[in-house]
Amino acid sequence: MTPIVKAVQSVKDSIVNIHGHKTVSTISAVGGGDTPRQVNGMGTGVVIDHRGYIVTNHHVVDGVRRIQVTFSNGETMIARLIAHDLTTDLAVIKVDSSKDLPCINIGRSSDLMPGETVIAVGNAYGYENSVTRGIISALHRSVQVTENQKYDDLIQTDASINPGNSGGPLLNIDGQMIGINVAVRVGAQGIGFTIPVDTVMEISARMMSTERMSDQFHGIRGKTVYEGETPVFKITGIEKDSPADASGLRIGDTLTKIGTQKIARQLDVELALLSRTLGEEISLEVDRSDDLGKKLALVTKSLSGATNVSDLAWRTMGVRVKSMPEQEFAQLSSRYRGGLQVVAVRAGSPAETEGIQIGDILVGMHDWETISYENLDYILKNKSVTQRGAIRFYILRERDTLYGDISLAATQQITQR
Repeated sequence: MTPIVKAVQSVKDSIVNIHGHKTVSTISAVGGGDTPRQVNGMGTGVVIDHRGYIVTNHHVVDGVRRIQVTFSNGETMIARLIAHDLTTDLAVIKVDSSKDLPCINIGRSSDLMPGETVIAVGNAYGYENSVTRGIISALHRSVQVTENQKYDDLIQTDASINPGNSGGPLLNIDGQMIGINVAVRVGAQGIGFTIPVDTVMEISARMMSTERMSDQFHGIRGKTVYEGETPVFKITGIEKDSPADASGLRIGDTLTKIGTQKIARQLDVELALLSRTLGEEISLEVDRSDDLGKKLALVTKSLSGATNVSDLAWRTMGVRVKSMPEQEFAQLSSRYRGGLQVVAVRAGSPAETEGIQIGDILVGMHDWETISYENLDYILKNKSVTQRGAIRFYILRERDTLYGDISLAATQQITQR
């Protein structure tokens, strides 16, 4: 039972192997055109929330229609893409499990040292749960992987990282995740690269924010600081007129708990408030210099204009949607100006019949764009449109534009455009 064996055993149940099929285009030797072909995709992921949220690399799941996730006990589940960030090549997927899933033990990357022992676990070349070890070779590397993809501030390691390791954890000797493995230098031996865990947590918090996931907001802003080896979450900002403002939180507070969830990072805040009922009162616990363990209460609040329109879309179409920030939508590099992201689909609804999925982005209906709630509200209340029997809709799924005709009567399947 060496330290490396103990480290791997402590996290193996929170590491998953990812498989799927995707269509890629390559240059044909005859004729010079693009020749689409099916390839087997593979990668790795780590569970960050007991409800089944998993972080991986976006390129692992990009274009995969059926994401298969296999756990260390051999159980396989189907996951759906929840969010992604093109700049960092990170993504969040989710499986629906009947039981709580074990989560990865999260460390920090701000105190790493060259020469430190590290361990990589992943689905290398399809060989599931492969373990390799090495050292940190260097810090703060910038790597241009393709013409369109550059990674900044990476950890360089000589632990063997191969195709299939992408999205898997780099661990320290204590079994804490210190990064997500992302790239191997073509033609090189013993050179792999990893996204630092501090970056992974920051981007995951943005991808999993309540504003993005459920059209609610809290107004809590903070940062992780360390008291010895213990991470604590210090409040650094409170949005005016937000639930956090109304709760009595103060800048400088140490937020220790939301409900039953212990808080050490901004991601913990988002996960603790995810899927809460609108108007629900949630207990907070904070430490202040003059009052340790002080109890407060936060009441969830919807984003302006979201509730009525989202409810109307739920009744008439069978979807709940949320707005997308301009900067986030711009990362998709589409020809559209904006859209509303689908966060829920009602079973048996016209939307489900048409094949609309969670994560799809509604960019247009009939002759109008659907950039804002106001756009959708106008369309759904316009009798000249809704009484047509079938309304043409347009969605973005990954980089594909899909369309269909949605109504309460006969429908058609969505078609690639």
